Amino acid sequence: MECAFVGCGAVAGKYAAALDSSPLSPVAACDLDADRAASFAADTGAAAYTDLDALLDATDAPLVVNLTGHGAHAAVTERALRAGRHVWSEKPLALEAERARDLVAYATRHDLALGCAPINPDCEGQRLARRALDDGRLGPVRLAYAHAHVGRVTEWHDDPDSFLRVGPLYDGAVYPLTLLVAWFGPASRVRVADATDPWPDRESRTPERPSHVEATVEFADGPLVRLTASFYAPHRSREFTSLECHGDDGSLYLADAGGLGADDHTPVSVGRAGRAYTPNPLTAPPRRTPYLAGPERLAASVRRERPDRSTARRGAHVVAICNAIERAADLGEPVAVDASVVERPARRSVVWGVEGGGDDGGDVASPGPPDAALRLPPVGFGCSRYRDGTYVDRRESIERALDAGYRLLDSAELYGNEARIGEIIADPGSPDREALFVASKVWNTNHGHVAEACETTLADLGLDSLDCYMVHWPESWAYTGPLRRLAELPVETQEALTFPETSDGERDRVDVNLEATWRRMEAVHDRGLTATLGICNVDLSTLADLVEFARIPPSVVQIPRHPYRPRDDLVAWCHERGIRVVAHSPLSVPGLLEEPVVTEVAAEMGVSPATAVLSWHVGDGVVPIPSSVDPDHVVENLAAAGYRLPPDGTERFASLVDSEFER
Repeated sequence: MECAFVGCGAVAGKYAAALDSSPLSPVAACDLDADRAASFAADTGAAAYTDLDALLDATDAPLVVNLTGHGAHAAVTERALRAGRHVWSEKPLALEAERARDLVAYATRHDLALGCAPINPDCEGQRLARRALDDGRLGPVRLAYAHAHVGRVTEWHDDPDSFLRVGPLYDGAVYPLTLLVAWFGPASRVRVADATDPWPDRESRTPERPSHVEATVEFADGPLVRLTASFYAPHRSREFTSLECHGDDGSLYLADAGGLGADDHTPVSVGRAGRAYTPNPLTAPPRRTPYLAGPERLAASVRRERPDRSTARRGAHVVAICNAIERAADLGEPVAVDASVVERPARRSVVWGVEGGGDDGGDVASPGPPDAALRLPPVGFGCSRYRDGTYVDRRESIERALDAGYRLLDSAELYGNEARIGEIIADPGSPDREALFVASKVWNTNHGHVAEACETTLADLGLDSLDCYMVHWPESWAYTGPLRRLAELPVETQEALTFPETSDGERDRVDVNLEATWRRMEAVHDRGLTATLGICNVDLSTLADLVEFARIPPSVVQIPRHPYRPRDDLVAWCHERGIRVVAHSPLSVPGLLEEPVVTEVAAEMGVSPATAVLSWHVGDGVVPIPSSVDPDHVVENLAAAGYRLPPDGTERFASLVDSEFER
């Protein structure tokens, strides 16, 4: 789509940086400074203008990108709208709420698209924070702290006059306020506000509006927000544009509410009520959202013949909040905020599995096969109690995993701790059930008693159904009764129940073939006790036979997989059929993390060998389920989904393949 840039200052260069790969094509550039307009036009191949009316008369470009100074935004937007153009405006939409509402109303009446920066709700860190709100970990959010320390613009900006004229509310506070409105809907009133003028005596240029503003803003269906906006507090201070939300069940901290991404692998931290924050890593490679993304989305809405005005409505409400803060500071009393142009957003569900796709963060799902039946997180968490030859309690590590953002829990009746896992899932501060993908497995002794085993698992977990129920091993052993709460029994008793022996000390096997076991698995699926079925620890021949006779084929195949034995034939076979592959014990092979190829690739990536191995799995569309009791490793393993091997990394890992390898 052809577009015209109006305003060719520093921010225009940031927008233009992405033009080479953009569907937008600039045909005109306008600035009151002729040299600046000419320079920008030369760089972008556009025609240069110094008069907006002349530009609008000379070109029929359907989209105007308004990048003028703060105080000129409303006038330029109005002129462009009246000329029948769609408009994207830098923030703020206007400096007066009434004028902002009028612009939205005009665009609505004439079916024109109108958009407004900032685009921060759509950036990766903010989307990660939004998911933490949507998945229920915080409970009802009743309090938030927002900072906008713009800093002394006379020290860091080449042309600070526009900033000094509007003050920190309209340049800095718009970032956290935009995010809060996107998350919680409209503010209802400003309870109290104060505005003051700290400023260095040595500065010859001073703000025309108060340089430091503090306010308490009440959201109609959301939190009470304490907002600080300042030109005096340095922008390099501890709090720049941070946002901290506190709910009944937990808290969330977002270090940069205005960030565009690609600066931090762990931009969000979440903590259960009364507990320390846990870093929440990105689960896809960091990606910076370009400034041009806003105009591009607006243009796309025009092409779809559904001109969008949602960001403009949100921007108009942000202006109304800023106006109300100024008025409350002047009057020394509460001031209502007009909310006529914005609605409370619908809560978005975060769903994995067969019904997956409810979350807009498609970047958090595992790459997987193109036609995968299941949408799975890229890295899961193994809940086995068996660590280094002993049984350990996993409560703290599983809580840590959920706090860090893991959403796939891999359990089994063999592990004996499903009752404890159920308690954790039910605890305040854990994600809602629908946000989790919970898998369990029937043990070898229960192949003839699958329904009983599944019902026992569900009772221990406190769930109505599983997302996936799997056959732990194809081999069948003698029945020893229900395997419930094994973790509470003496180790000798656990071993006797789960690894039965004959009188001569051999494994006590029984003649229950895989097809008979699978029919029982299909029966529990038919009863709605599990959404999908799976099988573990199989070779390709056994799996192919199973798929051949199955009425309900497996949706998940879980296998041991590592660079020595990548099982590429099985992985490719599964992916061709839309079957997800999960890799258990991905880091436990002796010597793997000390392997020179692994350590060298990891060093090039700037990560640990464990991260390199896990990212190898993710890059192949396989979901690794590492297990750790180390708090730092729990977070680090999930963060591996945010890295990719270097271009030759896969080939170098392939050099480790050893078809004779045995653990």
